[in-house]
Amino acid sequence: MEKTSQSDSQSDCACANEAGISPSIFKEGHGIGVARRWRIPLNFSRSLLSLAIFLGGCGADAPKPAPQAETKPAEPAVPEDIQLAAKALLGSESQVLAFGDLAKNGKQEFLAADVVPKTPTNNLPGTIVTRVVVAENTDGQWAELLRCDEHLKNQKGFLGLTPLVPVTGWRLQYEQNGEKGLQLYFTPLKGAIDTHVLPIGVRWNPATKRYQSLDRTYEHFLLESPSMQDARSTLR
Repeated sequence: MEKTSQSDSQSDCACANEAGISPSIFKEGHGIGVARRWRIPLNFSRSLLSLAIFLGGCGADAPKPAPQAETKPAEPAVPEDIQLAAKALLGSESQVLAFGDLAKNGKQEFLAADVVPKTPTNNLPGTIVTRVVVAENTDGQWAELLRCDEHLKNQKGFLGLTPLVPVTGWRLQYEQNGEKGLQLYFTPLKGAIDTHVLPIGVRWNPATKRYQSLDRTYEHFLLESPSMQDARSTLR
């Protein structure tokens, strides 16, 4: 009887140990419980993550709209009489580049040019022109004061520093000075034998009351010449 009891007891212990060490995946009830216990914290973590993303998005600064580009004021329309005068002096393709009291002498003037349009073959920087005219209104009549075509000329003749050989194209630069008035800079592009590193400066001379070229310092006016041979560097 004791042996039987001992063997039964050992058998019960063995069964109990086997039940305790049996892997949980082979027990349906125990496995389902574990799965449920893990599912709840996972769902809770996902909720916290979503909430954190939402709060983070609310706390971040909203993207600011890109600032609008500053709009330049529209340029005043060119008066009809100026357009007609420019076409009469240069032709129908002329463009009026500036007008008003350009020389600061109280008279109305305009600057017009035949501008070469930009093309794949003409990609030179700046404003490329073939002809330029500055005209002045006196008693309702427009009169030409300065002309740039193959050479630089005014009412008295060829300007100083103008190239001795014909020029077919120029780079034109101009600016309006509050005291000195319109300042023009002509750079010959081709057709001249001698190369001009610096542009030829031209400005209104109050002393002579006409547009004249400047020396290389852009401070002293040069006298014009009736012939090309002397139209180089006569100082005034």
